[in-house]
Amino acid sequence: MAVLELTKEQILELVRQLPAKDKREVLLLLANSSPAERARRQHLAEEQLRRLCQARGLNWDAMTADQREALIDDLVHEDRPCAP
Repeated sequence: MAVLELTKEQILELVRQLPAKDKREVLLLLANSSPAERARRQHLAEEQLRRLCQARGLNWDAMTADQREALIDDLVHEDRPCAP
């Protein structure tokens, strides 16, 4: 696949030419890639995992890294039953 190299100025000019809806999408993409937004999403995901664990009688904070990984693996592979 060929790689197109653009200068920052070229990219900014291309973004300026986008319709408002598409500019918003670009802005959201950039905002969601910020370290603060990444940390916020991670915190939200951990809170959801804590609630899910509580519903299953588990304690996310007391689980080892291996136990957490096994739980997430079970959740990702929904085609098989989750471990108790």
